[in-house]
Amino acid sequence: MDITRLPYKIAVLCYLYDEQGRVLLLERNKSPNKGLFSPIGGKLEMQRGESPTTCAAREIQEETGLVIPAADLHLAGIVSETAYQAETHWLMFLYDVRHPVELEPHEMDEGKLDWHEVDAVDRLPIPETDVKVIWPLRKQHRGGFFMVHIDCTEGDLRWTVEQSRPA
Repeated sequence: MDITRLPYKIAVLCYLYDEQGRVLLLERNKSPNKGLFSPIGGKLEMQRGESPTTCAAREIQEETGLVIPAADLHLAGIVSETAYQAETHWLMFLYDVRHPVELEPHEMDEGKLDWHEVDAVDRLPIPETDVKVIWPLRKQHRGGFFMVHIDCTEGDLRWTVEQSRPA
């Protein structure tokens, strides 16, 4: 595989929690990760020069209808992935909403949004990188920050935590 020819995409993932501490996840109807659970999010509108924080607020509003000001978003992590599924490189900014939100589970074009117990997430069908790397780091660093690079080129995941500041 010639990884130098793969496109590089920039995206955000947004973690919203309710009063009971459950996390909001999307059971995806579309690629990437069709049929798997993931937090809401999407790609930056690079042609407009959109910032990651603006993208996070936009994606939250588009997918939930909630208006979350930038001041209520916490940059919780940065994940870079080399050759994810041998299709693309990713740079992802992970955001937490700083306060609990209320939202009824519902379906939309992207899939079904529903609340899930945090301790049960790793038993859901989620992407391999989330199971092995991202979700464990998220739980360890909730309220803090981490940066990790994941290398998917060899078929097995190798990762390096480049920054770690637990809460």
